Amino acid sequence: MPETWDYTLHIPNDLRAVTVCRRTLRLILTLHGLIGLVDLAELLATELVSNAVRHTKGPAALRVRRTPEGAVWIGAWDTDPAPPDPPRALEEVGESEDGRGLGLVSACAQVWGWQPSARFGDRGKFVWCELLAA
Repeated sequence: MPETWDYTLHIPNDLRAVTVCRRTLRLILTLHGLIGLVDLAELLATELVSNAVRHTKGPAALRVRRTPEGAVWIGAWDTDPAPPDPPRALEEVGESEDGRGLGLVSACAQVWGWQPSARFGDRGKFVWCELLAA
């Protein structure tokens, strides 16, 4: 049975917070012996958190947890309760700087989704993905 844990990092609506989240996630995974997931987890968390910061006006949060089944769940919460736009296929986006975030998450994660949430006192949503830990 894998060890379970749950971390939440509350961040301001500031693009610099994306770097803070990425580095915090690297530290969490490394300390829990999941170094093999770090690069992919950082990439996906960067996409989720940057969407939360770019497309909303309020604070955001990064949540990272290890499930009892051994998966690593990464979620970004923001204050906009509206669902995210559906992911676009990476071939559709090409070299564009915008529009590939959820397409990348969809292509790289075992599963992803979103759900309405008032977890932190404000209405909003979680956009999340799961990675299987080796």
